[in-house]
Amino acid sequence: MFIQSEATPNPATLKFLPGCDVMGSGTANFTTAVEAEVSPLAVRLFGIDGVEGVFLGADFITVTKDDSEWEALRPRVLASIMDHFTQGDAVMAGEAATDDGAEDTDVVKQIKDLLETRVRPAVAQDGGDIVFHSFDDGIVYLRMQGACAGCPSSTMTLKNGIENMLRHYIPDVQEVRAVE
Repeated sequence: MFIQSEATPNPATLKFLPGCDVMGSGTANFTTAVEAEVSPLAVRLFGIDGVEGVFLGADFITVTKDDSEWEALRPRVLASIMDHFTQGDAVMAGEAATDDGAEDTDVVKQIKDLLETRVRPAVAQDGGDIVFHSFDDGIVYLRMQGACAGCPSSTMTLKNGIENMLRHYIPDVQEVRAVE
């Protein structure tokens, strides 16, 4: 198994590509070892000193570090990912609940559709994800995950990219804000 790693716009986060499905569909974001208990892969990665966050995408894993150096941390992360997949362990212990959007308003459906088709594929290339949180009084609240969380350029992406696009296509949108 050959696992590639790529830099992301966030210097504290590296993207790892194991060459196989990770989540297949959907994503999972873990910022603590306690949250990660639903994912044997994330638990394994949080067992490495210096790992502060794990994001699982369709075919990639992003790992966020503390102030440790990547030169020391990267080989341990690569070994853990390789061990996990070569042993055939499950990525997730159980199915997570999903939001089917059945009760969404037309505006929320439009927002989610634009995020899914135009935004998420682009940010996934950088090892992150942007997930719809809510829409209230003209303000779209989005959650930044993976490499996007804490990224120095995430504010510019939100304001200059996503906000402008959503305002262009959906007149009810006035602003976009990130939520923790």
